Amino acid sequence: MLIAVSDRARRGARAAFRGWRARRPFWGGLLLTLAGGEILLTEKASLKVVMHIGMQGLAGYLLPTVMALLGLLILFNPTQRLFYSLTGVLVSLGTWLTSNLGGFFLGLLLGVTGCCLAFGWLPDQEPRVSRRTRRKEERARAAAVPEGAEGTAA
Repeated sequence: MLIAVSDRARRGARAAFRGWRARRPFWGGLLLTLAGGEILLTEKASLKVVMHIGMQGLAGYLLPTVMALLGLLILFNPTQRLFYSLTGVLVSLGTWLTSNLGGFFLGLLLGVTGCCLAFGWLPDQEPRVSRRTRRKEERARAAAVPEGAEGTAA
């Protein structure tokens, strides 16, 4: 009995998360946030590709932090996703110069890909329906129509 209750609660939480995720550019924001984190981690790498001198050293930490912040803003404020994604692309490209070649190109590519996904996300689309569900709906409609009424116009 206890297992069934926790299973039901888990399904409800998963459905709630799916609904939340469907109303925002989730993958774009997540990729941009992960890119900012990855670039921040490569700043601490023992192998330095770019020398940090003066203000460039500050930019090496500032730009990935801004990337992570923009990714979180895309997740939690999707109405402004166009501005955040355009700013994110510019910041991601800027990390190529300031942050170890954009986190050894991995963070740079993740950031640009995430921004493109967020920019292209459309909030007003109908949810996708699987083929299996469409077939079931078509069979149900065909079963509901009487045999002699198929050719007549309504």
